[in-house]
Amino acid sequence: MKRIAILTSSRADYGIYLPLLKALEDDPFFELQIIVFGTHLSPFHGYTINQILNDGFEVSFQIESMLTGDSPNAISTAMALTSLKFADFWKEHKTDFDLVFCLGDRYEMFAAVTSGIPFNIPFAHLHGGEKTLGAIDNIFRHAITLASKYHFVSCKEHGERVAELIESKDNIFDIGALSLDKLKTLPLLSIEDFNIKFGVNLNQPTILVTVHPETVTPEKNQKNVEELAATLLELEKYQVIITLPNADTNGTLIRKKLLQLPAESVNGIFCFENLGSQGYFTAVKYCSFLLGNTSSGIIEAASFGKYVINLGNRQEGRKQSQNIYNMPFNKTMIVQSVAEIENNPDYLGENIYYKGNAAQTICFFLKNID
Repeated sequence: MKRIAILTSSRADYGIYLPLLKALEDDPFFELQIIVFGTHLSPFHGYTINQILNDGFEVSFQIESMLTGDSPNAISTAMALTSLKFADFWKEHKTDFDLVFCLGDRYEMFAAVTSGIPFNIPFAHLHGGEKTLGAIDNIFRHAITLASKYHFVSCKEHGERVAELIESKDNIFDIGALSLDKLKTLPLLSIEDFNIKFGVNLNQPTILVTVHPETVTPEKNQKNVEELAATLLELEKYQVIITLPNADTNGTLIRKKLLQLPAESVNGIFCFENLGSQGYFTAVKYCSFLLGNTSSGIIEAASFGKYVINLGNRQEGRKQSQNIYNMPFNKTMIVQSVAEIENNPDYLGENIYYKGNAAQTICFFLKNID
């Protein structure tokens, strides 16, 4: 039996982990323990630990370390607090896990992982080797890669970048995007049930919007969200579903502006802290297109045949399928792209991140590595 721990700090990484969590839990070869921290434990961000519990998983550990503010000082302090909390945690549990999974590029994940380095905690990193030049997360991701023993990457190019970083081609496994596994089995809501649960009729033309701060150029966030708001109000033929931003610097600034829009809209603008995986991907399935700067637009949207208007620099550097329109936060350019999508609404190309059975592939490797 192998003792596998999963570090999850947010709704975003939990949604990606979900197929792996189910595969590990269903296989008696593995003993699964889930370590919850970050915004999962923040009421301000929806207390999304409840989503994990409602999905039937047992949470083994809860580690609180987040602050409510999102200033650079607050985030730096939260990183320090996370490191302190995990220093105590790793000291107590350093021999309890055969492997600890970490994912992505969040600052709190960086703090949790790097605090484990002195204890020789064996980490396995998902989604390493990617680039997001518009976010400081790029630095955190590469540091997590360097701290990890095993690397499960989403495409060949990202594996090559990991090899450059660690100066070795060993222990790098190209499995595709893990999150795409769940799209085959996730029971999506009907349009009627979505309306009952969220109060939004997806029979109407709908834009699905998620915008996070650009943390490399934080001075642009105010102007960006003002331009986005003006654009959404101009696109009157569409209703808009907005999922609110994460805990990065200036997230509150963006959140405040977006929350003003429902009162100003003609055709309906709806803001949600968290739709959950089922609700979110139901919205992806039935929306007209996606707009914003979230990784789900880059990785998952193509599997639903949806086009994405990707704004700004946050996702710059990530490999893309052919369903992406890249542009700045510019109302004129966005409206022009909307017109193009209206003339050709269905994306029929491939999703470059899909390989299939990523969770089972990970489990196979885990059974065959030391």
